[in-house]
Amino acid sequence: MSFRGVSRPNASSGMGVADHSKNAFIELQRKKAHRYVIFKIDEKKKEVMVEKTGGPAESYEDFAASLPENDCRYAVYDFDFVTSENCQKSKIFFIAWSPSTSRIRAKMLYATSKERFRRELDGIHYEIQATDPTEMDLEIKPTCSPGLCTGSLCEQDKLPVT
Repeated sequence: MSFRGVSRPNASSGMGVADHSKNAFIELQRKKAHRYVIFKIDEKKKEVMVEKTGGPAESYEDFAASLPENDCRYAVYDFDFVTSENCQKSKIFFIAWSPSTSRIRAKMLYATSKERFRRELDGIHYEIQATDPTEMDLEIKPTCSPGLCTGSLCEQDKLPVT
């Protein structure tokens, strides 16, 4: 059986990814049309779909407030920052939101579908698994090993060494 507009479901979870979900991510990544996109699994359609998008002017606090207290979600957040050399940069975070108060069935469904969905989103820089807002720290750290950076800048990322 084939569904128009949905990629083939994952054998282990049975979840497909709606084309609209992939398109919303591309709009965030390339066009900067969104600050964030929140995705939910539609169990009846067996697909990951867009639940909400945040405009480019929305803040991280707006994003965090948009996540449900008692249910799981996937999200991507476009984090803008300025390097110590005054260069504007952007990194995209994938967040697997699974609050401890959500149903066990939802936690299992989101956990088994995560890798398949994550692979559909090409261009993610960092991944976070969070059960409450305090676990969603979007701090960018240098990726090179200690000792490889000279002075106060990481040579690879051009970010301050912490």
